[in-house]
Amino acid sequence: MDLSGLQTFEGTDIRANRFRERLGGAECQAILLPVSDIDANLVHAWNELAAEASEPNIFYESWFLRPAMAKIDHHPDLRLFLLWAADPGHSALLGLLPIGPIDRFGRWPVPHVQNWVHHNCFLGTPLVRKGFEQVFWEQLMTTVDGSGWPGFLHINGMTIGGPVEQALGVVSGTQKRRCDLVHSEARAFLQSDGGSEDYLKANIRGKKRKELRRQAKRLDELGAVTYAHHCDARDLEQWIDEFLELERRGWKGFGGSALDSEEQTRQLFEEALTGAAKAGQLERHDIRLEGEPLAMLVNFHSGRGSFSFKTAFDEAFARFSPGVLLQLENLKILENPAIDWMDSCAAEDHPMIDSIWSGRRHVGRFSIELKGISRRSVFRGVRLGEKLMARIKGRATQDPMEAQI
Repeated sequence: MDLSGLQTFEGTDIRANRFRERLGGAECQAILLPVSDIDANLVHAWNELAAEASEPNIFYESWFLRPAMAKIDHHPDLRLFLLWAADPGHSALLGLLPIGPIDRFGRWPVPHVQNWVHHNCFLGTPLVRKGFEQVFWEQLMTTVDGSGWPGFLHINGMTIGGPVEQALGVVSGTQKRRCDLVHSEARAFLQSDGGSEDYLKANIRGKKRKELRRQAKRLDELGAVTYAHHCDARDLEQWIDEFLELERRGWKGFGGSALDSEEQTRQLFEEALTGAAKAGQLERHDIRLEGEPLAMLVNFHSGRGSFSFKTAFDEAFARFSPGVLLQLENLKILENPAIDWMDSCAAEDHPMIDSIWSGRRHVGRFSIELKGISRRSVFRGVRLGEKLMARIKGRATQDPMEAQI
């Protein structure tokens, strides 16, 4: 494919344009790579891609995705879709997405193709180099069309309104494929031109701020309270053990959903934090009483964004709201000139973080037609079934966010 006439979107910078000019009319190459074939050369190119990604997604960066694929169960045919600039003088990686066949679509036994996500993966936006969003989707569609995989293509957890999703709409329209946004949710998102104090005053009413000050004062009366912030690997192994124990003692531990409830998720947490620290992308916060942790928070940085990955607090001290007090400390990220925004990675309508962060990030699931009569029939049958189920549940009018692109 000729790369010289790519469409650009808002957010494509001068460096991306220069990179495109260097490629000129070079052909690109798309492959589906078995995850067992990942090597050091790919990881190097992968890390370069993440640094130049149109939209940051730490969950698909090498230091997070590789241990996830090694520790978390997945379909044996899971592949990495890789889009390379095949110019011999500059074989850069232009895009990456873990993808493969799935046997079920929700509760229905409908085989289809989907990007790979898991319970601790909170974003499924592909990693795409700035300026190559459109060619990424063109090549992905062509590759999946020819793969022999059944059903339709489903992209789970993609940011709505960003350049990657915009490019999907352009390519789907050009190729006359149906591409439906079948579900969306809005989760807390932190972004402001002001500092933490201004943000706090603008988004938390005075009475609540007074109550939080009172709780912090009462906590101080119990002993020495310290607030710590780390962006390195200092005492990381001990810190990880303390976090896992703190989370395990709470409601997640009792419900079996704590990271330490299964060896797989414990190891993923350990390896992801270690990898992020090595890459210079880890940030940790904690509040301690007499040296014992009351609340702990893990953030991952990528590009000019950040992701608030996991938090835990001691429920025995719930009356002092240590988790909220720690989030107030976390607002100081607004003073970091290298970071423009933070994604909460929280569920929609989260009772704690939604009351502090006023911004919202919209994330959706997209179903896309593939070529072939049988595939098209499966896609349209599933979409019809979804609409009928929506009516049965009392939603006779389709949500505007679920309209066809």
